[in-house]
Amino acid sequence: MSLSILIIDDEPHLPHQIARFLRKHGYEVYTAADGDRGLQELQKNTIDLILLDLRLPGLSGLEILMSVRKSDPEVPVVMLTAYGDVQTAVSAMKLGAFDYLLKGFDLDELLLVVQRALETGAMSRELRQLRRDRSDNYHFSYIVGHSERMRDVFDLVARVARSNASVLIMGESGTGKEVVARAIHEQSNRASGPFHPLNCAAIANNLLESELFGYEQYAFTDAKKQKRGLLELAEGGTLFLDEIGEMPLDMQAKLLRVLETRSFFRLGGSKEVKINVRVLAATNRDLEQAMKEGHFRSDLYFRLAVLKITLPPLRERPGDILLFASRFIEDFNKSLGRNVRRIAPEAQHLLLAYHWPGNIRELKNVIERAMILSNRDELLPMHLPHEIAGEGDQAAGACIDIWEQWLRTRPPGPVSLDEVSERVEQHFIRWALETARHNRTRAAELLGFAKVDQLRYLMRKHSIE
Repeated sequence: MSLSILIIDDEPHLPHQIARFLRKHGYEVYTAADGDRGLQELQKNTIDLILLDLRLPGLSGLEILMSVRKSDPEVPVVMLTAYGDVQTAVSAMKLGAFDYLLKGFDLDELLLVVQRALETGAMSRELRQLRRDRSDNYHFSYIVGHSERMRDVFDLVARVARSNASVLIMGESGTGKEVVARAIHEQSNRASGPFHPLNCAAIANNLLESELFGYEQYAFTDAKKQKRGLLELAEGGTLFLDEIGEMPLDMQAKLLRVLETRSFFRLGGSKEVKINVRVLAATNRDLEQAMKEGHFRSDLYFRLAVLKITLPPLRERPGDILLFASRFIEDFNKSLGRNVRRIAPEAQHLLLAYHWPGNIRELKNVIERAMILSNRDELLPMHLPHEIAGEGDQAAGACIDIWEQWLRTRPPGPVSLDEVSERVEQHFIRWALETARHNRTRAAELLGFAKVDQLRYLMRKHSIE
């Protein structure tokens, strides 16, 4: 089924020219010459994208945009504007428009914007559908994705949750292993019971045993009173052992006995404690290799790996990067009191090109950092860390290097503020043009200019081609 686009524009020829072009690329296209007829088309047909002229007879483009946002907040809207209305188009983006195009645009440029807007709209709809489909306690907030491998994970998590068998969750650090473990717990018949996570790599070996099993009063010098361990505290629920590959061999033997007998003794105790606990484990190590090297017990491995789930790294599912980023923006808008609406196309390109060694956890940290640094409603390349944006897009850092070099090499004497101002202007104009891939309209927007004429003037002033 082809995606549908609605063009609302009163010009006699442009809408039909755009419609013919888009139909050649497989889209279903509707046209309307004014706002009232455009809204009627929205009610009659399922529309995936709207191309909306700012100046229309009757209802204005901004009025139509606000009406669309109330009726269908997910459908992306691209504003079509004349040269003199750029500032109004920017205002439209603050009201929720996806992007704007200056009339006189190249049709290939239009196609790129259309494709990007449709992809973003599809991600938003899928994210909303995933939330709607899960039960109230289903912890799939961050288990999202377009890839077939993630679809397999969704299906496996749902099936695994219905059993009481042990599960081994494998994947690189930051891929969301604990999130998957919580999803299994919350979808299981143990959901009303407790969920207790324990990172085996974060606790000293001599403390791990007392953390798991607890101890009796006077079991050792500092044991002033009895303490229940996590195996008891998780009764009727789930114990999640993260980084199980880091557990020492003597503790592996004791954990194996618990899994086999469903009982244990507290440290210093003589009374056997019976438990009803499901154990989920996770690792970023190759446990089969660890078994060959004698670092992990094979009998414990087979006890834990009754069911196995492998999470792919983020670099192997790049189509999910912007989906996760949108989810994090939504969360940080609430926690940081912000109103970030989108990631600029240039920043999207950088996020998609990065290899994400820290996976989803790293992406979350990058988005949080960017939202703290940004003082506007979109995230730009300048808000991304150096390792993602690269030197060319790290304007502030590069600017510092330029000044340090200039101050070292300039002749001694007073510093001319005019000269400093000239150098600052020149540097940031070059940065904006490079970041926007020499799209002057986008570069002007990055610099906060209301009109691209301001950018052209400064380019001529500094002899920038």
